[in-house]
Amino acid sequence: MMFSNALTLWTGALLILSVSLWSCTTALNDGAADCCLTTSDRRIPQRVVTSFTIQTGDEACRIPATIFVTKKGLKLCAPFPSKNNWVSKLIDYILAGPLPKKPRGKKHRQQ
Repeated sequence: MMFSNALTLWTGALLILSVSLWSCTTALNDGAADCCLTTSDRRIPQRVVTSFTIQTGDEACRIPATIFVTKKGLKLCAPFPSKNNWVSKLIDYILAGPLPKKPRGKKHRQQ
């Protein structure tokens, strides 16, 4: 029961975060493009992000931004990456890929 309440709170918090970070789409001549209309400097946890794209601010998408995609498929708009900030570090984390898993079981002694 306690796990269910914590999961519900975490899911609700993630939903609120995603709504506050994601902007609506903007129209193009022949269709719609997914664009960040605003960004938020609120840090996104590494554990929820799977990929990213860079929005350069050209053509239909008017502002430069980083679009992070979560494990649940949510798109979160963050500032354009720059040196020594959390966005660049999160991008580096994603590009590095998953860490190798540590083997389970007994530890072997080296002789």
